[in-house]
Amino acid sequence: MEQEKQILRELAFRYAEAARHPSHDQKRTLYRASNDLSPIRPIVLIREVPWNELETHPDLVLRCTDPDYREAEQYFRRHLFQWKYFPADMVLDPYYGVSKIIESTGFGLTIQETTLGDLNSIHSHAYHNQLDSEEALEKLHFEKITYRKEETFALYHKMADAIGDILPVKITGAPTGYGIGCRNWDIATELIGPENVFYQLADEPELMHKIAEKLTDIFLDKVRQYEELDLFEPDQVLIHHTPALNSMTPGISETGKITAKQMWGRGVAQIFASVSKEMRDEFDITYMKRAMEPFGLVYYGCCEPLHNMIDILEQIPHLRKISITPWADVDIAAEAIGKKYVLASKPNPSFLLNAAAEPEPARKELRRILDAVKRNGCACDIVLKDISSIGGSLENLISWEKMAMEMVLGS
Repeated sequence: MEQEKQILRELAFRYAEAARHPSHDQKRTLYRASNDLSPIRPIVLIREVPWNELETHPDLVLRCTDPDYREAEQYFRRHLFQWKYFPADMVLDPYYGVSKIIESTGFGLTIQETTLGDLNSIHSHAYHNQLDSEEALEKLHFEKITYRKEETFALYHKMADAIGDILPVKITGAPTGYGIGCRNWDIATELIGPENVFYQLADEPELMHKIAEKLTDIFLDKVRQYEELDLFEPDQVLIHHTPALNSMTPGISETGKITAKQMWGRGVAQIFASVSKEMRDEFDITYMKRAMEPFGLVYYGCCEPLHNMIDILEQIPHLRKISITPWADVDIAAEAIGKKYVLASKPNPSFLLNAAAEPEPARKELRRILDAVKRNGCACDIVLKDISSIGGSLENLISWEKMAMEMVLGS
């Protein structure tokens, strides 16, 4: 155990040194300016790296066996590796975070699926329909969230004892994945199956409205519990892989707790990439308006193309950022978004497969993004994510990052 602690201490020392680099404060300024709609320049981030293709690199091989130390070791190695080879505008937190440990009863149904593929975290799924009637809908209920405070503090003390004299250890808010996200139709798709979602939207609209209403109620009750249990994270640097820092959301509330008003909310309906604008408006935005009301700022969208949807998204309260994917028309999106919102652009990750040898497709895409946001005065995040593969070559990531930063700094 002492040998493993020493491994961790050496990594924490290197991480602390990297986290003190003055560029982090400069990038925090960039993050805030963008989200305040006073952009200095577009921001470039690389997220969701296929680490399975890099794990044999000597800098990434894990040596700790204790599960808590091993998790911290992986965190430090991956962040230091990216900082060294393809940092773009990443920001290193000046501490090691121990997330508040929570337990949930769930909301009554769990996903029943067949999963295909096991190379990394991205798979194909076949889902089984569990919400095909109003009787089935009765199985959904509010979650019961429990904060495991003793376990959280035990882990905090364990990590503080190991590295706290080198790098501050901090208890952070409970992990939220998508951000504090209302993802009614992502959940419904997992419980119903994509084909059945489309059939039921057309054939059983009343049932689908009741499903959306129930899932919205479940989400808002979860937000209530997060507030009551003080589970939100006030030092929110990222909102689903994009910058979160801003000057708009207020600090800690009068009660001393972090409320939704101090947080980013998140809305998404990826399956609705295949339905009409009118159907997205009726079945998602109607409920998103209620779900996002408690939050200070809101980020909407994920992988669905939204360039022709900006006018209906504007109904969402506190909307500040909109996802524009590789399957959206960035020229149309930038013109509609203008200076009103942040355009969160997602370049095509398939261009990574051969970025070192054949950079022109990625360069052409980035040039179109940069020209569109400059022409329309948009605040812009460029976030390369959903990277299924880099063709096994670190050089592809390095080349893309170098090209993107040169273009952004020269634009």
